[in-house]
Amino acid sequence: MNPLISKKTIVIGVVAILGMVLFLTINPFSWNDAGNRTVVERTTGEQIVQFAPGIFYAGFFAKEKEWPNQISVTYQDENPKLEIEDNGIEVGQIMIRFSDATTANVKGITQFILPSDEKEMILIHNTHRTPQSLVVKRLAPYTKECLQSSAQLMSSEKHYGGGRAQMAQDFMDQLKDGVYLLKTEENVVYDSLEKEKKRVYQTEIQYDKKTAAPKRKLSSIKEYGITVADAAITDVDYEDKVDQKLTKIIDAVTKSSISKQELMTAQQQTLTAKAKGEQALVEIEYQQKQEQTKQVVEAETKVKVAEQDKMQQKIAYEGAILEAKKIKELADAQAYARAKIMQADGALEMKLKAQVEVQKVWADAFSKYTGAIVPQFQTGGSTTTNGALNFMDIMTAKTAKDFALDLKNKN
Repeated sequence: MNPLISKKTIVIGVVAILGMVLFLTINPFSWNDAGNRTVVERTTGEQIVQFAPGIFYAGFFAKEKEWPNQISVTYQDENPKLEIEDNGIEVGQIMIRFSDATTANVKGITQFILPSDEKEMILIHNTHRTPQSLVVKRLAPYTKECLQSSAQLMSSEKHYGGGRAQMAQDFMDQLKDGVYLLKTEENVVYDSLEKEKKRVYQTEIQYDKKTAAPKRKLSSIKEYGITVADAAITDVDYEDKVDQKLTKIIDAVTKSSISKQELMTAQQQTLTAKAKGEQALVEIEYQQKQEQTKQVVEAETKVKVAEQDKMQQKIAYEGAILEAKKIKELADAQAYARAKIMQADGALEMKLKAQVEVQKVWADAFSKYTGAIVPQFQTGGSTTTNGALNFMDIMTAKTAKDFALDLKNKN
């Protein structure tokens, strides 16, 4: 190996390394991560804020400090951890005091948005220098103050009995616009559980008489352009005496509810029995009315049937009278007609029929006679006389005489 070349190579390598170190030291370019902004302090004293993500020109020998766009104040753990993790800092649980002087530990999270205005961001940077300082000295105390003010507006019993949403609303309202100015009034009330009188301090919001808006303390974050993204109270852990009191209240309410339920059940059973009795009476009355109605209908039906039968009989009777009258009149008419006919022809037709019938009778009888019509022995007289003819003449003459046949037409 050539020693000259080797020394030259070594020198070049050393120079390159020194050049890279120097370049990295005085590199005028920098990088801003998404979700952050970078505050740059140049050698000239100029300060700028890089909001957009990516590479940007910072200047030679510039100082840089990254800030999150959003920063969270969490109060979940018992002990604080003042290190930024996922753009949040744990400050430990916050103790609050209700209007009845009871206390509780609160867990939750509040998210703040840092300003997008360069001057406001530079003011925050120059005032606090680091996100940890901003949280510890401004955001965490402001959050605690708003929480405690919200708790003073109600008792622990009221909070437990349905005031959680109201407390959360008051908390959020004060975070955004400033802490309420409060006033406290002292009242004496009788505690039915403790069986004694107690002083109760009622805290209320002060209102402006002209605008009727709540009076507020100047917000310590508005002057820096910091806004509230969201706030949530995840848990409220009451002190032991509050839990004991709430247990007594729950037991009393439970017993009262059970008593009321039993009373309601008894009342309902009474009403049910009464309703069933009334229903039974109504059913009996209805059945009796049905039976009465049935009997009335049957009686009315029988009366109507009897009246109908009577009417039918009357009609039949009148019809029979009319029919008899008709027959009588017809018979009278026929008799009158026959009488007139007989008067007119001397009952010729009847007489003729009778004569025919008579002639038929003796003729039939005569035809059946088997004896001698002419005498076997004759003494004297005419020999031309015929006995049969004489008999026929005699019967004809007798019939005519009996009927007194008059062949003359009588007008």
